[in-house]
Amino acid sequence: MSTHRPQTELKRELKNRHIQLIALGGAVGTGLFLGSASVLKAAGPSMILGYAIAGFIAFLIMRQLGDMVAEEPVAGSFSHFAYRYWGNFAGFLSGWSYWLLYVLVSMAELTAVGAYVQFWWPQFPTWATTLLCFVAINGINLASVKSYGETEFWFALIKVVAVLAMICFGGYLLVSGAGGPQATVRNLWADGGFFPHGGSGLFMMMAIIMFSFGGLELIGMTAAEADNPQKAIPRAVNQVIVRILVFYIGSLTVLLSLYPWSKVAAGGSPFVMIFEQIGANATAQVLNFVVLTAALSVYNSCVYATSRMLFGLAQQGNAPRAFQQTDRRGVPVKATLFSAAATFACVILNYVLPGEALGILMSLVVATLVINWAMISLTHLKFRQAKQGQPRVFPSLWSPFSNYLCLAFMLMILGILLMTPGMAISAYAMPVWIALMWLVHRLRSRGESATLARQNS
Repeated sequence: MSTHRPQTELKRELKNRHIQLIALGGAVGTGLFLGSASVLKAAGPSMILGYAIAGFIAFLIMRQLGDMVAEEPVAGSFSHFAYRYWGNFAGFLSGWSYWLLYVLVSMAELTAVGAYVQFWWPQFPTWATTLLCFVAINGINLASVKSYGETEFWFALIKVVAVLAMICFGGYLLVSGAGGPQATVRNLWADGGFFPHGGSGLFMMMAIIMFSFGGLELIGMTAAEADNPQKAIPRAVNQVIVRILVFYIGSLTVLLSLYPWSKVAAGGSPFVMIFEQIGANATAQVLNFVVLTAALSVYNSCVYATSRMLFGLAQQGNAPRAFQQTDRRGVPVKATLFSAAATFACVILNYVLPGEALGILMSLVVATLVINWAMISLTHLKFRQAKQGQPRVFPSLWSPFSNYLCLAFMLMILGILLMTPGMAISAYAMPVWIALMWLVHRLRSRGESATLARQNS
């Protein structure tokens, strides 16, 4: 009679090319292509400065995370470091908050997919598109980590090539005059100035801008399945600043030069709308396909991230042990299915509130992102104390000053959430979530203590 022990190991099947494109894919999604619509309306061309500021903070956060991950490439990295260098509750809160973040991002990206499809078929309900993509992407992730890596590689490659092509084509329209008389760099300051609504317009949009950079942390999640994490992770992190300059600053500068920002049609992606309005309809059609692919790319990564975080939490004992079981291909099937079940609420939300779903989800994502980025910076301070005087693989920039700068930025975003109608509820939900996690952690700790006492008696 043979005994069968469930497998509990991931497989290192993500190559360097996968890691680089996964890192890039997490940085270019709905926040840039669709979320920029509301930012453009409120801040005008000054949104370029806003993305530069938020991108710089995101880069500092990624360097802090990269410092820890390159040293200890493990599954569920955020939770692991908080758990080891800060304490049990910090690890518990960090892990479950990150899982919640990516469930919410999953729901936002799926909702965006529905909006992009309606560009072609306005009558097609968003909930139906959401359901179809939900089934397809989860199926890919359940196949193998290599299937996820290959799919994300090609999804991200489409985004990269398309955005670069858009920048080149937009630049050609500007230089050649083929974009018409309205296509000029003077659009960046001629229509009400660079700050058409003053500095307050940009300031109040920083929370929405921050949403665009949620996903960069995925670099840390890939460490346990990277075949050479000490080399791949630092390279991917260092390239973040280049991606921000090219894909955010570069594309937005070209985009806002092509057409007066105040005349861009409301709704949809500004990237698509501007090309549509200058008469480049074929380009608009292609770009809508690209932004659709971008949303699917980020959702694909979200499915991966939530399952691996649950896997890491289960290894620590902070989630049911069943979530660390893998099949013969190294896929944590139960963790993937549990996360999918939580994300399915998106289909229901789009059915009940089709016009409001994306706004609700974006505000919740930003609030959860504040918790996660703040915990990365705080945990990194603890990590630095523990490693003081020891050589490190990939030391962070300007620490501890950069840590305190990032934490101050998080406090500012929290204040903006509280001041923004419709988003304040997400800020009030943060202490409720933390209190709930504390209560669950206390109950779990008491249960473990009682079990241990019975075993010793």
